[in-house]
Amino acid sequence: MNDALPEPLVVTARRLVEVLRGEAIKFVTVDKLPDILWQGLMFQTVVDPANGLAGHEGTWRNARGERVGKMIFNSDGSFYAEYDLCVPHPYKRGWFIESVTVWGRGEEIKAEPRVLAMV
Repeated sequence: MNDALPEPLVVTARRLVEVLRGEAIKFVTVDKLPDILWQGLMFQTVVDPANGLAGHEGTWRNARGERVGKMIFNSDGSFYAEYDLCVPHPYKRGWFIESVTVWGRGEEIKAEPRVLAMV
């Protein structure tokens, strides 16, 4: 249920989900694309640690209840979201894509993978 998220943020949240999906599809095939879906987000109101004002945090969980992603709306209008992929990098041998991330404020949205070396 997403009733803790104010309606103006719902539109942005849906856009962020689409951007995350678009970033993820660069690194996995359609049949392996995880369930980065709006319906999977569970939001709650949280305190923004920067200023003590209300913010909103959504969480994606897998079938075992483990957190696999999150979306945060800060009280200053900024936002951040990530979703775990944990797949080998398609072009860089010895590296993997830990997650895809998006962040920004207002209409400005940036996205990138979080790339780590395999150990």
